[in-house]
Amino acid sequence: MGGMVVAADGVSLYVEDHGEGVPVLLIHGWPDSSRLWRNQVPHLAGRGFRVIAPDLRGFGRSGRPEEVAAYSLRNSVADMTAILDHLGIATAHVVGHDWGAVVAWFTAMLSPDRVRTLTVISVPHPRSAPTLRSYEMAWYQLFFQFAGVAEATIQHDDWAWLRRFTRGDGDQAQWIADLSRPGALTASLNWYRANLAPRRPGSPPELPPVTAPTMGIWSTGDHYLDGEMMRNSASLVAGPWRYEEIPDASHWVPLDAPARLNELLESWLR
Repeated sequence: MGGMVVAADGVSLYVEDHGEGVPVLLIHGWPDSSRLWRNQVPHLAGRGFRVIAPDLRGFGRSGRPEEVAAYSLRNSVADMTAILDHLGIATAHVVGHDWGAVVAWFTAMLSPDRVRTLTVISVPHPRSAPTLRSYEMAWYQLFFQFAGVAEATIQHDDWAWLRRFTRGDGDQAQWIADLSRPGALTASLNWYRANLAPRRPGSPPELPPVTAPTMGIWSTGDHYLDGEMMRNSASLVAGPWRYEEIPDASHWVPLDAPARLNELLESWLR
């Protein structure tokens, strides 16, 4: 048990594996790594769960492919199923935050047989109708499309942009250390470039239903995602739906409200 490297489609993925029992897959987002879950892993592992926490491709100790297309969501879903295959796990409770929540939603849609329950933190269903507030909050997603310019701006003056943008929340020192490695900042921004590049309007591709029991969690101190869209995800989930709101926590719920999140996860995963 502990850290290992799993080969998935030419990308090496770093994975933490702790505890024994019913498997729980914890998927982090931008610009984190599996360290985001440091308050959840020991709690769940100590209560009869086997906790698997990977570093997504492009982040943490995992490989950083150079081409933008490598960061498409389908590749990341395949990474998650490759990790489960490698560990001999048929189905797991899947928990995701930020980009990890998007990967979790798509895993539940594209590989429903692998997902016991779904817990998505901060990010609504991909087809949840945007609100005006959500457009205002998502301005940075457009800024991140400017290859080269975004990287230079974010790092300028000892990462002043990143510090201001994240408002002192989250794991700032860890992010800066991680993103300072060769190619790491671009790899992290390629998630936005591969999946959120502006496109002409048109009917979106059909997505399979979410059949797993799903819990959506949003925090009132989130400056990047609108809770109304998470609440509206209820109509897009075919399985049982539960919504939980955490007051006063920033976007980084696993760090800001660890006791409340652990309590919610424990009751939900049982």
